[in-house]
Amino acid sequence: MIERVPVPGGLLEVETEGEGPPVVLVHAGVADRRMWDGVVPALAAEHRVIRPDLRGFGGSPPPGEPYTGAGDLLRVLDAAGLERVAMVGASNGGRVACEFAAVHGARLTSLALLNPPLLSWDWSAEMGAYGDAEEAALERGDVAAAVELNLDMWVRGPARPWDATLRAHGETLREAMRVALVNQSLTDEFEESAKPDLADDLGAVRTPTLVAVGEADVPDFRRIAERLAAELPDGRLSRLGGVGHLPAVEQPDVTARLLLSFLREFPA
Repeated sequence: MIERVPVPGGLLEVETEGEGPPVVLVHAGVADRRMWDGVVPALAAEHRVIRPDLRGFGGSPPPGEPYTGAGDLLRVLDAAGLERVAMVGASNGGRVACEFAAVHGARLTSLALLNPPLLSWDWSAEMGAYGDAEEAALERGDVAAAVELNLDMWVRGPARPWDATLRAHGETLREAMRVALVNQSLTDEFEESAKPDLADDLGAVRTPTLVAVGEADVPDFRRIAERLAAELPDGRLSRLGGVGHLPAVEQPDVTARLLLSFLREFPA
């Protein structure tokens, strides 16, 4: 079932399937809700799975006024009549989910973060070069080049072959990235953090939290995962061998098993 949920100044397209304890999946900043396609069948066998497209991604229009991702997720829960849910966030979706936990923790039973970033992180030269190259491509209007840059950085990667699983998702990811990059100037302009000081106040996240990181991901994300697992009050770390930045795309079966095992510990 696909619905459009009203949020201040806009709408979110939200897909729901399955029955059971609810779990909300929050996509990465280089994808949309379709990045979870390989994981959903296993999760939906036990859970009500709710997948929103954040503003400016997939089927959700870009923003035209200030908003927070955490505030939008709260409205998704309220629209569905859900008091408490589990939440899973990938990459930038993990940042949004972690902020949600910090400000709306009473609405969560558990939290899983897959390769999340952290605001105010001192990013490496590798990440700086990537950001500069993306910005340069967008400034000259070459969205196609920016898409290929992101595929190389976050999907293909130097340590991961472009195998059959990734090829199967390649065109879906390419289109998701194109939409996100076209809308990026508006999301950058209008999105606000619900918890801008989170890096200095990780104790605000009291929810039981799984932090999973791909061992083939960029070193920054491996270090962030280690810090989060160590400093979150109820955090644990899971390292995924041979996986890069998008575990749900690269190894959906492994990711589904990891999430299901964790979610069973904290029934809604």
